Amino acid sequence: MTLALIVFEMLKRKAMKLYRIFFLFLMVNTLAKAQEVPNDNSTVTYVELDGPRFGATVLTGEIAKELQNTFGASPFINQFGWQVEKQFFVLPTGTTGVVEFVGLVGGIEQGLFLPSLSSLVGIRSGAGTEFGVGPNLSIAGFSLVLAAGVTVQRHGVNFPINLAFVPSSRGARFSQLFGFNAISPSNRRNLWR
Repeated sequence: MTLALIVFEMLKRKAMKLYRIFFLFLMVNTLAKAQEVPNDNSTVTYVELDGPRFGATVLTGEIAKELQNTFGASPFINQFGWQVEKQFFVLPTGTTGVVEFVGLVGGIEQGLFLPSLSSLVGIRSGAGTEFGVGPNLSIAGFSLVLAAGVTVQRHGVNFPINLAFVPSSRGARFSQLFGFNAISPSNRRNLWR
């Protein structure tokens, strides 16, 4: 086994361990929140959100070498895109089930056009911690994306901050993404009945 494959396997194992720890933390946090009794009989309507995403990705393995050899590009690329989110359940404690579609274009700063599309199904706690998993399609092919992070809400605007890991036999991708979105005024008025 080459040194790159050994390093890739080590990184993949460490990332999976971190995601397991984060998922366990999220589940414990969610279960603790579920024990809280809401102070009224409110029901929450479904919310749809969308907004810009930006950040950076580090490519490893064959993908990084191919990018360097073919285009003379760095394996560190910027990402720009758009995220669409639909909440499919919301508990009175604030725990939310979400489906997200994230379309990104990377490498523009290096004169490249590297598109990717991810679809994630996940859960967000009332405190904003979140975890999602789903398919990813990019020029490198189909893979699985694992994402975790937190959404901070200030004055009706959501600020998601996420780490994503896309393992592949050709090399892993590690991304840090930021963004913002807001609930429309009509949804905000009807959020609690």
